[in-house]
Amino acid sequence: MTIGDKLAWDDAVLPFQLDACDMRGRVARLDGVLDGILKQHDYPPKVEALVAEMALLTALIGQTVALRWKLSLQVQSNGPVRMIATDYFAPEEEGMPARIRAYATFDADRLEKGAPFDQVGEGYFAILIDQGEGTTPYQGITPLAGGSLARCAEAYFAQSEQLPTRFSLSYGRSRQPGAEERWRAGGIMLQHMPKASPFVASGGGSGEGSVLMPSDILDGDEAENWNRVNVLLNTVEDIELIGPTVPPTDLLVRLFHEEQPRVYDAQAVRFGCTCSEERVRQSLSIYSARDIGTMTTDEGRVTADCQFCGAHYDMDPATLGFEAEENRDGTSGPDDER
Repeated sequence: MTIGDKLAWDDAVLPFQLDACDMRGRVARLDGVLDGILKQHDYPPKVEALVAEMALLTALIGQTVALRWKLSLQVQSNGPVRMIATDYFAPEEEGMPARIRAYATFDADRLEKGAPFDQVGEGYFAILIDQGEGTTPYQGITPLAGGSLARCAEAYFAQSEQLPTRFSLSYGRSRQPGAEERWRAGGIMLQHMPKASPFVASGGGSGEGSVLMPSDILDGDEAENWNRVNVLLNTVEDIELIGPTVPPTDLLVRLFHEEQPRVYDAQAVRFGCTCSEERVRQSLSIYSARDIGTMTTDEGRVTADCQFCGAHYDMDPATLGFEAEENRDGTSGPDDER
């Protein structure tokens, strides 16, 4: 296999199933997606690491949602990193790539020594699924605890979905021969198959009470299978997760050959944002001309920046707000009535 073949696995999520033990999972590799996310911002390294971990979790979890659905992960905290937000936009059609975007807000002067997760304080980790117009989004939350965002996600699935779940992630800066240094990430999500229906996020999880562990959900042969597969997963090395020297299919065979791994079609993922000038104009359409005036710069313009992709919008205030829309429609606005 050539290096080109191996790199073909970058920015993709490979679903799999372990037939011998009723488990399922995903292997994800992110390269250009992370570059697209992080190059928009000048994050300190610890904030970059948190955004990379969150984006990787988003890719692994997002692959489960249906076409045209949107999955969002959010961290809200009273620590130096106040918020991390990611979105996964499922493909519009079969065969199309999914899109991921992410950003973080932080107080640079409050960043501390220690691990990246030390930069978040008390708060919550949330998963939201939006099935489209006319539906109520599902939401579940869990406290920020456990030493990593991955542990928070595991707690969410155990507590809100009653699904034993394990993440093994690796991410960091790497350099390919002849290329610039850039972030890469890779990981495995392992999950016990649900007894009844496939994963659908539940609504209104409070995140309160004791955190469930797999041992609270599984017993007998199920618990033995779960423990055995986790012991196998513990042998994975960072270079195997991040790649590109080990294709995901080879990794699954190396880790779980006795569990009869079965792979499905890989899902391509790309960096992508849904912002546009039209969306900005729509969000401002509820304001009056007087309100728009308070948003106008000294240069006589209304500007907006997308936190996800860094796009900058510069608009004429006379064309914004509901009064401008009424005038364009040929109806009288407040100024015409006086």
